[in-house]
Order: sequence, then C-alpha cells, then structure tokens
Amino acid sequence: MRIFVIGGTARSLVNFRGPLIRELLELGHEVFACAGEPEGDAVRELGRWGVEFIPTPIVRAGMNPWKDLRSFASLYQAMRRIRPDIALTYTIKPIVWGGLAARWARVRACYSMVTGLGYAFGENNGLKARFARLAAKTLYGLSLKGSRQVFFQNPDDLNEFCRLRLVSRKQCVLINGSGVDVRYFAWAPLPRKMNFLMICRLLRDKGLHEYVQAAKIVRALYPEAHFALAGPRDSNPAGISTAELDEWQREGVITYLGELHDVRPALAACSVYVLPSYREGTPRTVLEAMSMGRPIITTNAPGCRETVLLPPGQRLDKDSEDIIWGENGFLVPVRNVEKLAEAMLRFCDNPALIPRMGRRSREIAEEKYDVRKVNAVIMQVMGLG
Repeated sequence: MRIFVIGGTARSLVNFRGPLIRELLELGHEVFACAGEPEGDAVRELGRWGVEFIPTPIVRAGMNPWKDLRSFASLYQAMRRIRPDIALTYTIKPIVWGGLAARWARVRACYSMVTGLGYAFGENNGLKARFARLAAKTLYGLSLKGSRQVFFQNPDDLNEFCRLRLVSRKQCVLINGSGVDVRYFAWAPLPRKMNFLMICRLLRDKGLHEYVQAAKIVRALYPEAHFALAGPRDSNPAGISTAELDEWQREGVITYLGELHDVRPALAACSVYVLPSYREGTPRTVLEAMSMGRPIITTNAPGCRETVLLPPGQRLDKDSEDIIWGENGFLVPVRNVEKLAEAMLRFCDNPALIPRMGRRSREIAEEKYDVRKVNAVIMQVMGLG
C-alpha cells in the first residue's frame, strides 16, 4: 500500500514515527512523508530509509489563515499526485489540514494520532487563547469526522474529545504513547553524583519555572546537587524568553545543554529525570529516561500520571495535593514548587531509592512502552500488520 505520513517537522518524523515508518517499509509498503520544517539531516535520513519526503508549508505554531490555507492546498496537491491508500496524521496542524486534504482528495482511509492537546487547550483564558481554543475545537471536529480511527495517548485526552463531541467513542483507540526503542535507549549505569535532568521544548507549561524554583530550594540544602536542562527554544506563545534562560544560568541554578539530537548521554549522566509538565500526550522523554533505568518525578496530570506505576491495590487520586509514591518514581501536584522540591529531596535524603526505582522504570518500559508493541497495535488497527 501507499502510506502518507504527515507530521509537524521532519525531525519528529524520524524521532517519533521512525520505528513505525521503518516497520512499514520492511513489510513492503511505500511510505511518503511531509512536514513543515524540512531539517536537512532528518530529510536525508528519511531518504536513506527509502521514504520520499515532500516539503509542505505547515506552520506548527500560530494562527495565520493564509498560511494555513497554503498548507491545505499543498497537502491536497501532494495527495492528488501520490494517491495514497492511507494517510496518517499527528499533531494539531497536520491532523486538521492533512485530514481535510485527505477527505477532499478522496484518500481511502485516514487515521489521526492526538499526541497532546497543546496551547489551544491550555488554561490561559486571554482573548487570544480563547479564540485559539474555539478555532482548534471547530477544525478538529471538521477534520476528525473523516478519520476512520483516532489514536489517543492517554485516557484523559480521549475522554475530553468525546465530551466535546469531536470524535465518537467507537473511533477512539488508546495506545501507550509513541513508545520507546528499548534497545536504542539501553539501560545505563547511574552516576555517582546527584544529577537531576529535564528535557523539553522551552515552554512555560512544561513546568520550567517550577523546575528552576524547586532547584533553588534543593540546592540550598544540597549545594552539590546538579540540575541540567535540555531542549529547543520555541516560538509558541508559551515559550520562555532568552533573558529568562540566561538569568537562570547566571544564577548558577541550572546548566543549559541546548537542543540535543541524541539525548542518551544526558540521560546517562542523570540520576533522576524530572518533568513537571501541566499536561502531555505521553511524554516521550520520560519513556526514554525510564528505558535507560532512571526514576521519574512528574506531575499528577493527564499523560504524565500514567508513566508512574502505583503499587498493587492503590487507586490514583487525580485531585491529590500531596506527593504520590509510585514504584518507579513520584507524582507531584501541577504548579506546586514545594511538593516538587520535596520529591527531589526524598532522593537526596535517601539515594538508595534511585537504583531501586530505576530498575522498575526499565521493567515498565519493556513491559508497557516498547515501541514494537505500540506499533503492533497501530498497524493492526490500520490493517497493515
């Protein structure tokens, strides 16, 4: 079959959909891919696999009707030329414009993957945010009507889309995130020093300010504790400023590692992985850290809470304002600096927790989040297995 995969960036096609694309190619399917940011190394990587990459003017962030119409027209023209049997779209702009283009081009089957709700569904209630939310809901509804199945990475997002009547319950398929390549992200020995790490796009709603403020609290008690941050800057309205980042580094609170194309050395150098995000689909960086044998501190928020396994018989209280102790880490309340710092201090006070919880993280990654298992479900649903 001819399969057309549409993502936000070429790099995400390689990093997040790469294992799926390679499996489809190994099964003899033709794969075409397009994205709005054609990073040269990622495009070359796709070409080496045998994927035809089609540059498309998809603008990931912002609302510009003319640019979005250009995206739709470009995708429609590409589909009319290639005539794919199946289209697979993920992230909001590709889902909306790729899904509508697939309907207009009469693609036989379109599948969509909601990897998180993003800025448009955030808690900001400013005029711009409210307009973005209304536009996103309207366009999602129009596009997803044409999707044969819609993959969700956590039950909260699935239930929210059903509540808003953007999808029907029978369209929905719940998967364990994008999965993680447990062979590539192999277990690594723990460092001797207490090193915390956070990897994310530099957005406020990833919990960046909470991470920095909690680091200050911890370093006042444990000055030798080290806090690293990695990830690209982002043009999203929720992006942090260069001035803020520079100030954190001048204060010596964090070490900024920049954008990393290979995060494994940074993960290997950390003792504990931290992601105090306000909401996710399923955070890929958390899965990568788990696969490499690291305990996790993340939030009791949609998409994040699923990555920390609770002891048998313990029920999750989604409204808890306290730290929740899991088998492979801790869940903390969203936006709560004090509880985040307290969870970090538990590891500082009792370092023996780190190898124990790290081993459990690795086991959970192998059992639940192995990308081969996740992809097997996706391909079965799409009739490609």
